[in-house]
Amino acid sequence: MSPTGLQILWFILIAVLWTGYFVLEGFDFGVGMLTNIIPRRGEHKEKERRLLINTIGPVWDGNEVWLLTAGGAMFAAFPFWYATLFSGFYLPLLLILVALIFRGVAFEYRGKIHDHRWRAFFDFCIALGSWLPALLWGVAFGNLVRGVALAPNQYGNLDYVGGFFALLNPFALLGGLVTLVMFLLHGAVFLALKTEGEVRERANRLASRFGIAALVLVGVWLIWAQLAYGRPLTWLAVVVALGALVACLLANRRQREGWAFVFSALVMPALITMVFGSMYPYAMKGLDGGPGLLISQASSTHYTLGVMSVVALLLVPVVLAYTAWTYWVFRRRLSLHHIPAPAGLSMNRIKKAAFGGGY
Repeated sequence: MSPTGLQILWFILIAVLWTGYFVLEGFDFGVGMLTNIIPRRGEHKEKERRLLINTIGPVWDGNEVWLLTAGGAMFAAFPFWYATLFSGFYLPLLLILVALIFRGVAFEYRGKIHDHRWRAFFDFCIALGSWLPALLWGVAFGNLVRGVALAPNQYGNLDYVGGFFALLNPFALLGGLVTLVMFLLHGAVFLALKTEGEVRERANRLASRFGIAALVLVGVWLIWAQLAYGRPLTWLAVVVALGALVACLLANRRQREGWAFVFSALVMPALITMVFGSMYPYAMKGLDGGPGLLISQASSTHYTLGVMSVVALLLVPVVLAYTAWTYWVFRRRLSLHHIPAPAGLSMNRIKKAAFGGGY
């Protein structure tokens, strides 16, 4: 069954939504991972960590909306794809969700109490909520490129039958390392773009190291994916990704952080193009030529896709305009002198209040 024009359109639009998520959430995952790497020991360590968190403070929650939008679009446009994917990948997606919840709570509550143990716990939550999704998203998308074991159930729909550990194959694990190192590079370049002083210099140096690692890992994974699962058109993704990484390294070496960020961001659509280009015309490929879920089989009705297209045409430009305006408002660099003294309550004051002593 060949997909219709609307089905192809929404397959592409969902790829675009995932691209937006990887570009925007990618750098704040990177910043979250770097909060325990860039700050140095000493009197400024806590202030530097707060500086890093403040660079993404106005935008991190808005970046996560792209995940909700991508998931919602999959549910509405391709409900059978959504059902098969989210049921089959239930455990890794649950781990991602829990990590994102801990991360969001940590950003909101870290500064509420001025206490070392309180901050250390939420620093751990920020790190866990950044490292784990950065790895697991690559594992999940790597399995979509490779294909998964599907079998028809009693209702004639396809279910995932491979189990959790079948997802941890070498190709998918390498994909996890690809997203991990790419988000570290993207975050380091973003910090070099958004900060001043020593933090900017350290971020620049780290971006060079992560850039070399990304060039190797992304190159190996993309060529493997292309030779084993790709199509002639997806060679373009290989060329764009590797060219963008080289350009990012050169721009970073010259301290052209704006261009370095553009080039690191350009790698994300190349990776998503490889994923979705190798899947087409399937929403979920079968493993080793086994049964797969075609786009046409996973799709909603033509009427539903038509209504969704009208709504997207009206609302997506508004969302993009608001997102661009938000980044424009918070475009300036930050330095340590922008970070005020901690405003949270001390643990001693909270204990006094709890035992009736007042603040």
